[in-house]
Amino acid sequence: MEYDNRHNTRRKKRVVIKLSGSIFSQGASRDSIKKYAEMLFDISNSVQPIVITGGGEIARHYINLARNLGSDEANLDVMGIEVSRLNARLLIAALGDEAYSPVPKNLEEISIAVASSKIVIVGGLHPGQSTNATSALIAETSKASSFVNATDVDGIYDSDPNANSNARLFREITVNECIEILKVESTMAGRYDLMDIIALKVIERSKIPTRVVLSDIDNIRDAVEGKDIGTKIVTIKKQS
Repeated sequence: MEYDNRHNTRRKKRVVIKLSGSIFSQGASRDSIKKYAEMLFDISNSVQPIVITGGGEIARHYINLARNLGSDEANLDVMGIEVSRLNARLLIAALGDEAYSPVPKNLEEISIAVASSKIVIVGGLHPGQSTNATSALIAETSKASSFVNATDVDGIYDSDPNANSNARLFREITVNECIEILKVESTMAGRYDLMDIIALKVIERSKIPTRVVLSDIDNIRDAVEGKDIGTKIVTIKKQS
């Protein structure tokens, strides 16, 4: 481990967690968000969480309204980013002094936030870039030990499990296999969209240990602890 001179303690490993925007939906409550904050505080005893919040259904609601009002796609992306940053602010409010504030808006600000050793909460960064790609880039630049993508389904399937009851769950999958699935599955907003090409390419080049799990407090905790849950994305499968 490296040393953090500011605190004169050994620096914890960093773990990037992409949180599904669904936890900030219109049905969200103070207690439900507090539970995620408590989980992040608990795991911060052993790792430094860097959390990226999705926009969820609220972002989709605003984007659909604005699209129907004639907004261009670039401004729709900006709108989604703004909502994801509002979600980040909610989580920061729940964490209080344990979280870095304000919400970082670019990679340089994220680096400064990470150096504080506090829990870092981020929304989207750049128009045209998904929060999955953003999370992978943050994992790369922060030298995270792992990337946990907590989403709306319990892993990566060979087809959309919401549309196909016979879809097969992968326990382990290579980056190239993920790319092949992306070629036939829709990545439109609101559809079965767990990763995109940019995210996968960053994972591949940086060899970031990545796991896709259902967005649930216990699942995220288990994934951070290295338990075999959801789908593990690897660059090359080990020979059996």
